[in-house]
Amino acid sequence: GVFLTLWFKPSMVEVIYDGSYERLQGVPMSEAYASTLHITFEVRGGLLVRQIHHWAALIFVASLVVHMLRVFFTGAFRKPREINWLIGVAIFVLAMLEGLFGYSLPDDLPSGMGVRILQGVMMALPLIGPYVSMFLFGGEFPGEDIITRLYMLHVLAIPALLLGLIVAHFMILWHQKHTQYPGTGRTDKTVVGTPMFPAFAVKAGGFFFFTFAVIAMLSAFVQINPIHLFGPFTPTSITSGLQPDWYMGFMEGSLRIFPNWFDIAPFGYAIPTGVLVPGLVIPGLIFGGLGAWPFIEQWITGDKRAHNVADRPRNAPVRTAVGVTGITFYGLLWLAGSNDIISETFSISLYMTTYIFRVLVIVGPIAAFFITKRIC
Repeated sequence: GVFLTLWFKPSMVEVIYDGSYERLQGVPMSEAYASTLHITFEVRGGLLVRQIHHWAALIFVASLVVHMLRVFFTGAFRKPREINWLIGVAIFVLAMLEGLFGYSLPDDLPSGMGVRILQGVMMALPLIGPYVSMFLFGGEFPGEDIITRLYMLHVLAIPALLLGLIVAHFMILWHQKHTQYPGTGRTDKTVVGTPMFPAFAVKAGGFFFFTFAVIAMLSAFVQINPIHLFGPFTPTSITSGLQPDWYMGFMEGSLRIFPNWFDIAPFGYAIPTGVLVPGLVIPGLIFGGLGAWPFIEQWITGDKRAHNVADRPRNAPVRTAVGVTGITFYGLLWLAGSNDIISETFSISLYMTTYIFRVLVIVGPIAAFFITKRIC
């Protein structure tokens, strides 16, 4: 990311492209898009570093998800680790926003459409929606300030928040130690671990190099986000067959399949529920439920003891069933975000895929809960 800032110009000033990519020569575009093309085709190693940056972001969020699932299914969020769980949920949400804003910076057609969807969700906020949108964009969409503002959020504000939260996360972990599976000498009052140096440090260092090698190989051989093929953003063009980065797919699916049955207008203020509910209420329930779960479980079970020994998922059937229910709900919304691709690939009516997903997001999680609980 630091490498890319040396050449990227976070500006929406219009220029005429005259770089080395012939297919776009003479096309009007923003300085942001032109500078990204310059990084891609004219800066030595620029395309490789761009792809490393993008692949690393995808893997960062994926690793957060895997880590949180491990913590959830083993009960490692229980007392005294509730605060660290809340910090983890906050890191997860910030990481998604960081990725969304970074994905939006090049000002190509898909990223511009993503910002347009973001603006639509903002506009659905009761009473304050238009004011929030006008404030962020500095006027009517798309305005002239949004890239500069997203850049500030992407390289300064959110990284500072992430750094502070990650430091706090590790300091609490260092104080409380890891949870552990049952074993010799391991109890809720005794933690048997490995020393920070050399054992943990060597293991973490080796893991870093393995991770970097995988990301470098992916970036060298697997194309991602080829912005030169999409062209610059224009409000009159739309994309087809393109989805956002995977971690935003659930919101895309939620917006696509939620029925526009009714809008309400209390006191004369219109509230578009067809955007507000899938764009804000459903994500709020998912992440709010994640953050609240340690306290909900503590209240239901009445278990307020400190726990250092991790559960095996089969020994906590209700918690495991709730987790699989959440995964199923999230996964079906994520799949629904590609209903156009599914429709074209399998020659199914686009409307039919939408109706199928509307049924599945209700029936699927309920079935997942009872099947998982029974298996456990």
